[in-house]
Amino acid sequence: MRKFTRNWFILIVCILLLSACSSGAINTATKSDDKGKKENDSADQTIKIGALLPATGVYASLGENVNNGMELYFEEHNWEVAGKKIEIVHEDSEADPQVSLRKLRKMIEQDKIDILTGPISTAVAYAIRDDVDKNKLPFLVSHAGGNDLTRSKRSDYIWRSSFSSWQIGHSMGQWAFNNVGKKIYLTAADYAFGHEVVEAFKEAYTNAGGEIVDEVYPPLGNNDYSSYLGKMNRDDIDGIYAFFAGSDAVRFVQQYEQYGLKGKIPLIGSGWLVAEDVRPQQGNAPEGIKSSIFWDYSLETEENKKFVEAYEKKFNKRPSIESLEGYDAAAIMAKAIESLNGDVSDPTKIVEQISSVELISPRGLIKFDKDTHHVIQDLYIVETVVVDGSTENKVIDTISQVVDPGK
Repeated sequence: MRKFTRNWFILIVCILLLSACSSGAINTATKSDDKGKKENDSADQTIKIGALLPATGVYASLGENVNNGMELYFEEHNWEVAGKKIEIVHEDSEADPQVSLRKLRKMIEQDKIDILTGPISTAVAYAIRDDVDKNKLPFLVSHAGGNDLTRSKRSDYIWRSSFSSWQIGHSMGQWAFNNVGKKIYLTAADYAFGHEVVEAFKEAYTNAGGEIVDEVYPPLGNNDYSSYLGKMNRDDIDGIYAFFAGSDAVRFVQQYEQYGLKGKIPLIGSGWLVAEDVRPQQGNAPEGIKSSIFWDYSLETEENKKFVEAYEKKFNKRPSIESLEGYDAAAIMAKAIESLNGDVSDPTKIVEQISSVELISPRGLIKFDKDTHHVIQDLYIVETVVVDGSTENKVIDTISQVVDPGK
C-alpha cells in the first residue's frame, strides 16, 4: 500500500512538472510570437520601392542618374512619407529582359516591394509587363518610352511619368513645317525606339502638309556616318530630322559638321541629339541644332532652378534628363503614398492615387491621362547656342500639354 501511495505521489509530481514545463513553453512561444509580431509591425513602417535600373553595361549612367534623382527627392524629405520610412531596393536590370524578369520576381517574393519603378530599356519593360500585371504590382515607368506600354500593353497597374516616343517625335512635326521648311529628310538609329520617334514626327509633319523626301537608318552603335551623310547632302531639302542618342549622337553631330552639312542644311531632331550628357563631347558642332524634349537644364522656372541647384550641390555635376525623371517619379510616388496616409496594402488604391497626382515639377505641369495611363506634359523646342566658348541649350518655343493618343 505504501509502495502504491508513493508511486501515485511520484506520478502527480511528474504531471505537475510537465505542466509547468508546458506552460513555460507556451509562454515562451507566446513571447516569441509577440516579439515577431512587433518586428513585423516595425517592418510595416517601411515602404519599399523597387528600382529596376541598369548599373552595368551601356545604359549604366542612365540608370545611375534616375536613381540619383530619386535619392535627391527622398533625401529632401528625410526618407519619410506619411510617417513611414522609404527604402529603395535597387536591382541591376543589366538592360537584359530575362535577367530583369528574374530580378523582378526576387523583389516581389523576397524583398516584398510595394511599388516598382524604372526601367531604362523598353524591351525590359515589355518583358516584365505580364508579371507586374499578374501580381497586381503598382509600376510607375520612369524612363522606357516605347509606345505600347501605354497602348496595347497597357495594364491597370502600369502608369508612365516619363515620355512616349510618340510625344517626342510628334511634338516637332507641325513646328518643323512652320519654322524649317516643306521638305525634310529623315534619319535615325535602326532600332524600335528610333523608328517610333521618326514615325511620330512623319505623321505630324505630313499632316501639316510637309513632304518626306527620303529616309535612312544607320545601325545602332554606328561609327562612320559618311556614306549616310553623303546621301543627305542634297539641295532639294529644307532640313534633316534625326534621332540619335548617347555615343551615336556624339558621332553623328560631329560628322555632320565635318562633312560640310552644318550651316548648309538645318539639323533638327529629338533632345537626346544635344542632351546634357553628350554636348560636352561634341564641342561646338551642335551649334544651331533645334530639338524637342520635355525638360532642359536651361528652363527658367523656380522649380527647375531649385532642382538644378540641389542636384549640383549633392552630386557635384549637372542633372540629366534621366535625373529629372527619377526626381519626378519619386515625387509622384510620395504624393500617392501621402494621400493614402502611408497605407500601401491595397495596390488598386495606390494606382488610383498615382493617377490623380498633378504637380508642378522642374519640367512644368504634369498630370496623367486616366485613359492611357500616360503623362501629359509640355514639350519644349530648344536651340543649341555657344555661350562663353561652350554650348548650351535655350528654350525657344513650347508645345503645351501634349497628350499621347493611346493607340
